[in-house]
Amino acid sequence: MSNSALRVHRWLGATTAVVLALPLATWGWRASRGPAVLQQEEAVLTDPPAVPPPITRTRAARVVVQLETREVLREIAPGVQYTFWTFGGSVPGKFIRIREGDEVEFHLNNHPESRFPHNIDLHAVTGPGGGATSSFTSPGHASVFSFKALNPGLYVYHCATAPVGMHVANGMYGLILVEPEAGLPKVDREYYVVQGEFYTAGPYGQAGTQPFSMEKALREDADYVLFNGSVGSLTGDRALTASVGETVRLFVGNGGPNLLSSFHVIGEIFDRVYAEAGTAVNQNVQTTLVPAGGAAMVEFRVQVPGTYILVDHSLLRAFNKGALGMLRVSGPDVLAVYSGRQSEGIYSPEGAAVQVVPGRAQLARAGTRAERIEFGRRVFEQNCAACHQTTGVGLPPAFPPLAGADYLNADKRRAISVLLRGLQGEVVVNGQTYNGVMPLLRLEDDDVANVLTYVYSQWGNAGHEVTPAEVASVRRQVGNRQPQPDQSHGR
Repeated sequence: MSNSALRVHRWLGATTAVVLALPLATWGWRASRGPAVLQQEEAVLTDPPAVPPPITRTRAARVVVQLETREVLREIAPGVQYTFWTFGGSVPGKFIRIREGDEVEFHLNNHPESRFPHNIDLHAVTGPGGGATSSFTSPGHASVFSFKALNPGLYVYHCATAPVGMHVANGMYGLILVEPEAGLPKVDREYYVVQGEFYTAGPYGQAGTQPFSMEKALREDADYVLFNGSVGSLTGDRALTASVGETVRLFVGNGGPNLLSSFHVIGEIFDRVYAEAGTAVNQNVQTTLVPAGGAAMVEFRVQVPGTYILVDHSLLRAFNKGALGMLRVSGPDVLAVYSGRQSEGIYSPEGAAVQVVPGRAQLARAGTRAERIEFGRRVFEQNCAACHQTTGVGLPPAFPPLAGADYLNADKRRAISVLLRGLQGEVVVNGQTYNGVMPLLRLEDDDVANVLTYVYSQWGNAGHEVTPAEVASVRRQVGNRQPQPDQSHGR
């Protein structure tokens, strides 16, 4: 080989070696030991309104998140107790802060004293159910799954166990922040605020222990619309604080399950709003919409001392149902920006009478067995299919099967009683023990008769027909009053 040919050969070899090496360096591979190992760390989780500190590392990490579901009895309003279903014991649940590109190892632990199975759907997750399909967890058990944080933004997480609306309405939601690789702009204060509504058997403020009302939830007739799970959670000694001249960032979410939030801070203008908590930034915004299951980030500089009121600007929710918080700003007056009181006035009350147009609901009733089965199919699909599945096979170990179920077929009156009173604790179906809770549905006699007739007609069951008269007989025996249809037109 000539000297010139030899030089070309050596040059080609060296070039090839460099080209081959580039992808290995680019993707973090080590030729002798395989892929680089990510640093592992335990996620810092905080109760509202606190937020974990900003992430300062410049590389992705493997982040371990430990989150426990717990059902806790505490105050929803002064003198009013409510059983909240929670992620971590608070409403909203723990704030989770990770970085774009992180690999997350998520541990969902369901407290042994829980009555219900739970799971988690994180809107930050790319994958089936946002993690829900991998995290169904019975009381006293734990589930683990992993995901990579692909998209920066502020995301809602919530329980997605059937009945989903009930789990969310009882407080099972929170926020997870995926910081962009370059981080967020520096601010002086960060706070965590989530709106959610609650539906109780008694009206707003009725003292005692109040249970959840599915009827009100279905009508979207909330007794409480709250920031951070209780009346006064962000007022008085628990108000947010800042000093004149500081910048404030609020991570705002809406757990729902039903209502939009018109988030507003009285006396402030948002300098920047990350609309729907994505990467687009709007400036000089007075009020921002936060949809149920959505979020927003708002930033502003406080320039004048005083108390600023956080509200849902659907104002009856703020001043009559609890969606009200405070930001107390301390520091010297800045008269060039705000003069202080120059005159005094009041708002005139508009009255509190509820106006209705009289009317009576016209109810369709089944006249034949075929109609009863058809009407029952609708009731089943609306109320039962999420837990017992459209094929009646159930979801072990919480929700027993209805298909070919010995427990169901053996005693028609017992089946009626279960629908009228609900059922909790252990029950044996087809030789297998199930331990869950079937909530009280408060169906009318016709609906109970129809849905049971439908179930008995399906999946190899006994074929019984159940009549409203039979349901009424059992109802008298168990002392359960039939719910009355709403007679006010247009509600």
